[in-house]
Amino acid sequence: MANLIRVFVEKRQGFDVEAQALLADLRDNLGIKSIRRLRLLARYDVEGLTPPEFARAKEIVFSEPNVDTGYEEDFPAGEGCRLLITEYLPGQFDLRADSAAQCIQLLIGGELPKVAAARVTVFEGGLSDKDMARIKKYLINPVESREASPDKPESLGLTAPPPPPVARVDGFIGWDTEELEQYRQAESYAMSREDMAFCQRYFKEEEQRNPTLTELKVIDIYWSDHCRHSTFLTRLESVEIEQNAYSEAVTDAIQQALDAYHAARQEVYSDRIGQKDVSLMDMATMGMRLMKKRGQIPDLDESEEINACSVRVPVIIQGDDGESYTEDWLVQFKNETHNHPTEIEPFGGAATCLGGAIRDPLSGRAYVYQAMRVTGSGDPRQPLDKTLPGKLPARKITTGAAAGYSSYGNQIGIAAGQITEIYDPGYTAKRMELGA
Repeated sequence: MANLIRVFVEKRQGFDVEAQALLADLRDNLGIKSIRRLRLLARYDVEGLTPPEFARAKEIVFSEPNVDTGYEEDFPAGEGCRLLITEYLPGQFDLRADSAAQCIQLLIGGELPKVAAARVTVFEGGLSDKDMARIKKYLINPVESREASPDKPESLGLTAPPPPPVARVDGFIGWDTEELEQYRQAESYAMSREDMAFCQRYFKEEEQRNPTLTELKVIDIYWSDHCRHSTFLTRLESVEIEQNAYSEAVTDAIQQALDAYHAARQEVYSDRIGQKDVSLMDMATMGMRLMKKRGQIPDLDESEEINACSVRVPVIIQGDDGESYTEDWLVQFKNETHNHPTEIEPFGGAATCLGGAIRDPLSGRAYVYQAMRVTGSGDPRQPLDKTLPGKLPARKITTGAAAGYSSYGNQIGIAAGQITEIYDPGYTAKRMELGA
């Protein structure tokens, strides 16, 4: 095995657009005016290459000589500069490192080399420790990344000690209501009090034992708002429509829509109306259910295999002999909502929002040709100190999500015909991220 090689790559002046944008962001939004200059470098650690192989890869894979400057092992940072080095958390997919490894393998053949990537930000100017702390908090999302060590590792091989026995939550089935709530908050469970109490009753009455931490965490994931759609499926016991301050016609239109929904429920659930809850999910799907019951969508193709709306369409094909004939095709429509994932990890949340919408038609052997995105966000221009506790700033979510959505779409080569960004205070506490 060849020794570990480290290389730094920096955009030349005039091409350092990302560095200049970040400098303006920190000055304008964090108010740190003391930064005179900001540099961005990509750091790569490569294992599995001989020196001649690395020499080939350096100016073909890692850098473009006409726009980049490459440094081996170290780079001139300058006196008085402060550095921030960040990397993805272990286990988090690093697109830059993975792409570099695959490109090297295509270039030289052989086994896939190991590549680790990090981002180096160099600040010139009189930054205090307080300034650096604010910058780190702004730039590092602990859900996905961390501050990296400047030291070069001996190897990129991942080593982990044997895992300890799975921990049990001792005393869980015997806790009173207050103790159960204290534990729920201390461990930051997404489950509600009622969910946690339900789990306690189950393990006490059915399993007759304390649960493991893994069991509770798995339940917490599967019962999250994203997986279970608990917001959309919440039972609505009453719905009141406020009078519109500007137009009585708007109020009347909303009331008519609500009345039409209840009338449709009576028709669709005529024999089981008491068993079906009124919910946002039911409202969203009621039109389709009504048309289906009336036999108005005979071209709907139902399948247990494909998780996308499929419609049978006769398509006229012109053959090689010039004669036309008709084939039955399926046109599929699919959307995903990644509201919460995009709030906590904007790039990946929005990327996999579109990815989920692409995945299902592809799994049905369809050709994906058109994308759409509709988002709802709080004002991304609002001061950072107005950010709600426990949330990322609206600006970070908005810009990161836009980059994630476009990244996934560009990699697969799909066009997006509609991109709609809605900014409203109603989306400050709960973002909307829809990809289709």
